[in-house]
Amino acid sequence: MAEIVVDVEIRAPPGAVWGIISDVDNEPAYWKGTKSVRNISRQENTIHREITIAFRDQKCMQDVTLYPEERIEAVFTDGIIKGTKTVSMEPRDDDNGGSVLLRTVWDVKMTGMMGMFTGMLKGHIRNGTEMAMQSIKEAAEKSV
Repeated sequence: MAEIVVDVEIRAPPGAVWGIISDVDNEPAYWKGTKSVRNISRQENTIHREITIAFRDQKCMQDVTLYPEERIEAVFTDGIIKGTKTVSMEPRDDDNGGSVLLRTVWDVKMTGMMGMFTGMLKGHIRNGTEMAMQSIKEAAEKSV
């Protein structure tokens, strides 16, 4: 398994950050490794969906659970990637009306014969995550 952890401090109220990250249908706007999202079903705070990833336009199945203003857990259930991506937010008090520590943790591996490329995938995921987190930061800070 490849574990990747990326943090970013965002100078915006938690509600502004949550508004961006919880719009999981809009994920491709920030996460360039996700090309498209197709929701299959929704039950309470969990969405069963198919995503198309940038790596060879592969399709993966995910169960995404939203824990309001706390975290989003995406479990890859079928496809070329297995494992989890968790995006969590930790509100911080400061003199500017609040900020958020946003953290993304990946614990994934490639399946089948592609498993040998998990190490190579790690660098791509880290770069894509750093870009996504920066884009989320800019959007949240611009909204206040």
